[in-house]
Amino acid sequence: MTQGMVEASARVASPLRWAGGKRWLIPKLNELIGDTEIGAYHEPFLGGASVFLGLGQFSQAYLSDTNAELIETFLAIRDHPKRVGDQARVYSNDESTYYEVRESVPSGKIARAARFLYLNHTSFNGIYRVNLAGVYNVPFGQGRTANIPTADRLREVSARLKKATLRVSDFPACIEQIRAGDLVFLDPPYTVAHNHNGFIKYNRRLFSFEDQARLSDLIDAIKERGAYYILANAAHDSIVELFDKGDTLIETSRRNAVGGTNAARGSVTEYLFTNLGSGNG
Repeated sequence: MTQGMVEASARVASPLRWAGGKRWLIPKLNELIGDTEIGAYHEPFLGGASVFLGLGQFSQAYLSDTNAELIETFLAIRDHPKRVGDQARVYSNDESTYYEVRESVPSGKIARAARFLYLNHTSFNGIYRVNLAGVYNVPFGQGRTANIPTADRLREVSARLKKATLRVSDFPACIEQIRAGDLVFLDPPYTVAHNHNGFIKYNRRLFSFEDQARLSDLIDAIKERGAYYILANAAHDSIVELFDKGDTLIETSRRNAVGGTNAARGSVTEYLFTNLGSGNG
């Protein structure tokens, strides 16, 4: 299909708050895609799915993430949007309820998705974090408004997800479905709280530099398939060196929305790498 610029009315907002989400980047991504003929869309670091939902509709989409709870939540919203939303809205937005729900272990997929949705909208800063035992441990968001998505929005998300294949997998596995002319959007869980300092040290356990090297190999494979890629990554010298493939490098900036009350929030620089429009697809 020819993707082209997507009208705002065709976009669907993510049902989740997600630290590091790229909704702010969608106008730039639309500009990069332009009138390029795109086959299937691939997003192996799905997160809050704001890019997939915001770019409009593709003929086919493959979405994945290593976070099994996240993928299960999207599958439940796809199949039962009203039931998930209704159950999430039952919980009160107060500290005692939050920790009671956080400690609970629901047995059904709809109940688990409702728990995920509720915790996501009442937690601190939309962060998803687990301890060494894999247990979600983000603190309460201190009474922020719990904007659980409306039934209409969840239905819109459900309709869009019905046209996608979702699975739990590590990012290199996406190459199995990629064909010439497809578009792959890559947004690894890097940390860019401060430009050029602490990137590797802070983020070592979440997404190491060795993982970045694996991602560089994946981009080589994507290009060999004749597909397009857009990579969002940290503004760090080592990243420029690792992902210099003769394609286009674009510097972008956004307001830093992650951090506590005392965190420095100013503008944060990030990089985009892409072979769209470079003749390397």
